[in-house]
Amino acid sequence: MLLAGEEWAARFERFQREAWRLETLPQYLMPQEAEEFEAFKGGARIDPVTVSNEYTDRLRRQVAQGRSQGRVHVLTRPLSDYLRFELHHYYRAHSSAGEEIRILDVTDRPNLLEGAQDFWLFDRSEVVLMNYHSDGRQISREVFDGDVGPFLEYRRIAVEESVAFEEYVKDLDL
Repeated sequence: MLLAGEEWAARFERFQREAWRLETLPQYLMPQEAEEFEAFKGGARIDPVTVSNEYTDRLRRQVAQGRSQGRVHVLTRPLSDYLRFELHHYYRAHSSAGEEIRILDVTDRPNLLEGAQDFWLFDRSEVVLMNYHSDGRQISREVFDGDVGPFLEYRRIAVEESVAFEEYVKDLDL
């Protein structure tokens, strides 16, 4: 089953304990980010602590309710312009709002998640596959109807092999 609109948004309102994401691409071409991305490339920067939007407000509400949201982004250096933008513009704001973000840099080591597809895992029981073109344009979101075991293993590996976002970016000039 493909997810969009309200059905997709409902996943983030109704999970009980944890929403978790694996990201594997060097860029995500989302139309709603285009203007901010261009501004970032032109030198604009934000104060992530002051960001308040639907996403960060929801994160803060979830944390207050005892629910968590996290992700691991698998990446390599040199960082693409998009990754620099994402790390500065989104991850700092999302981390400040309570999202548990980790980075798995596989530049100088084997990628133990090679071939793993981007996905969301809700309450460790429901998987939504994130389908993208190779350039990062989203194709669809699809509820996975099968054994979630491999995705739980991807999550375990990603978390164990990654570092906290704040640690990863502490010496980066973003």
